[in-house]
Parts: sequence; C-alpha cells; structure tokens
Amino acid sequence: MTYQEAKEKLAPAGQEHLLAYYDELTQEQKEGLLEQIDALDLSLLDLIRDGVKEVKKGKLEPLGAVTLDEIATRKESYERLGIEAIKQCKVGAVLLAGGQGTRLGLDKPKGMLNVGIQKELYLFEQLIHNLMEVVKKADAWVPLFVMTSEKNHSDTTTFFKEHDYFGYNKDYVFFFVQEMAPAASYQGKIYLEEKGRLATSPNGNGGWFSSLAKAGLLDTIHRLGVEWLNVFAVDNVLQKIADLVFVGATLDAGCVCGAKVVAKADPNEKVGVLCLEDKKPSIVEYYEMTDEIINSRDAQGKLLYNYGVILNYLFEVKTLQKIMDENMPTHVVEKKIPYLNEDGEVVKPTEPNGYKFETLVLDMIHMMDNCLSFEVVREKEFAPIKNRTGVDSLESARELMKSNGIEL
Repeated sequence: MTYQEAKEKLAPAGQEHLLAYYDELTQEQKEGLLEQIDALDLSLLDLIRDGVKEVKKGKLEPLGAVTLDEIATRKESYERLGIEAIKQCKVGAVLLAGGQGTRLGLDKPKGMLNVGIQKELYLFEQLIHNLMEVVKKADAWVPLFVMTSEKNHSDTTTFFKEHDYFGYNKDYVFFFVQEMAPAASYQGKIYLEEKGRLATSPNGNGGWFSSLAKAGLLDTIHRLGVEWLNVFAVDNVLQKIADLVFVGATLDAGCVCGAKVVAKADPNEKVGVLCLEDKKPSIVEYYEMTDEIINSRDAQGKLLYNYGVILNYLFEVKTLQKIMDENMPTHVVEKKIPYLNEDGEVVKPTEPNGYKFETLVLDMIHMMDNCLSFEVVREKEFAPIKNRTGVDSLESARELMKSNGIEL
C-alpha cells in the first residue's frame, strides 16, 4: 500500500490522523504503518457509531449434559474410541496463549508463570505434563498448536526452546500469531500507540481458527490427518487436553463439537452456561440471564441451566472450515488504552477511555449444528488462574493442584 492509497482508505472514515506523523518516520516505520493500515478493518467502527450495538440473544432453552454417572458407565468404550483417534493422529490440541500475566504481576506471557512453591513449575510446563498423560496412554504424539500474540510471540517461542519443549516432541509443536484488531476512542477515532503504530490488541479468543488458517497451518493439519481440534485456555492448570474419554464420547455421539462443563456451584455462579438458542447450541453469559432463567428447575428440583463451560472445546475441522467465512459476532469492550495524544506524548489512562473489538470462541458454538455437553469433576479439571489471590487465583489453583497429587 502506498501513502496515497492509505490516505484514500482512511479519509472517508475520518481516520486521516493516523498518518499525522508519517513524515517523521524512518522508511521501515513508514512501511510498517502502511501495512497496518492496509490490514485495517474499518467496518468495525460501525459497531460503535451512534452508541455500542449489543449482540442480541435469541430464544433460550435448557441443554442437559452427559453426566458424570453416565460417563462412568461407558468410560472404557469411550476411552477405546479416543485412543484409536489419537493413534491415527485425528486429534490436535490448540493452546490459546496470547495473553500477558499482567494481573498476576508478571510482565511476560501468562504461560511463563511459576505455579510451583518448592520448585519451579511453569504453567506451560504443567499443561504439557497434562497432555503427556494422553501421549503415554495412546503411545502417539498429539499435534499441539500454540496461539501467541504480537506482544508475546518471541518470549513464548524462546521459552519453549530454552526448556526443550518441556519434554514434548518439538516436531509436533506449531506456533502461530493471533490476528489483531484496532482500539478506538469513544468518539470513534482509532488510537495511535506510537507515531508509526496503531493501537491494537488481539482480536479475542474467537479468532483462533482464522488466525491458524492465515498462518498456513491448515496445510499442516491436513498433512497430518487431523480431523478434530481440542481448544483450551492457558490459565486452567488442571485441565485434561485431548482427553481420551471426552474425544470418544463426542465421536460416539456423532456431534460436530463437544464442550466440557461443570455443574454450577450455585444458581448465581458467574459462569457462561451451555444451552440452546433458537434450537442451536449456545452459551449464555451469567449477566445475560434473567432471575427466572437462573433459578428455573425441573420436576426433580435440579437447575435447568446448570452446566457452566470451562473453555475446553472439541471442534470438527471440516465444520470449522465450512463456517470460517461466516461473520462471527464482534463484541465491543470498554478498556484502558494507552495512546498518543495531540502533542505526540504517550498517555496511560487509569480509567477506560475507549473500545476494543473481540470475537469469542463461545460464539463458535452457536455456529455448530449440535454440541455434546460433557460433565467433568470441577475439583479435578477446573483451576483457572485469573488473580494472584482469592477466587480463581494462583493461591486457589495451588491448593487444587496439591489435592490432585501434583508436587509443587
């Protein structure tokens, strides 16, 4: 893209200010800025014109789950199916690791957090240990795709190399960078974070498949024969990855996706709940539910909207490719965005000052024709690390790890 082409793209949207410092930049910086402008999706600004437009929910209905008791009775047959799929390299794993550990006091990728007490045990390391349980049982490697971000890609790849991939076969580990989205002011002006750089942030965890495809990894997936992808977040230290029983149950059910869920601790627990929306699988966030929905029960007194998701999903690759070109809902979130002011000075706000644009993996569920809701034991598979102390913290995760026999 040339300077003139950039100007012509930005002018109709009122974004010419992004070129204000162009003449001060080095040739390399100019090229970088023009590349960013070329990739810029200006249609995102329509979402904040005349106020933020919320994504409306359709008609909600409850969706049950394959319960722990039902899973126990068929565990062996599910596991056999899972082992067969892993042996044939039909299952890959996708680690969503684009975030920084800022809230945990770590100015590095969140996966570099040391969760050990008497010894060093990194979050990345423990997740690899969890995956190795499946590798050992099936006697086959599971392709692992690690999604990073522009801000943490170099740190993440270097960390894996320095630690020899924590014992994993490096030929089965593939890194790719998440796509970015611009950040804008309340007035709809895209921010600059430097004179030659737009203020951007990762485009939300719903962008994982398009980012993977853009990185050219679909060729790798087809070459290896991978038909299913197990997507999981970096911050749940206890989760089972490419879980043989979960894989087998999803295959047995003939579903195009599966979601691990836990029974809610109480009706008002702040979790997204798997349900039906306009007869298709969906996830409704706690703040989108009315009191009536939250507290509705069946004839046996059991909560109808009872199963919370833990961000551990299994998707059929063929179906993901079909929906890849469909428009996912984009969510607008208020955030504190560092920016360059009119005097060319960097400002780090203490209060939200604009919007970021994100797609969410939970919206991918609603693009599926069906979804197996698969219950797991909360204390054995759900230990998210969002904070340093308190609920869903490093403290609480360490306690759960100890109770599961993990040496810290």
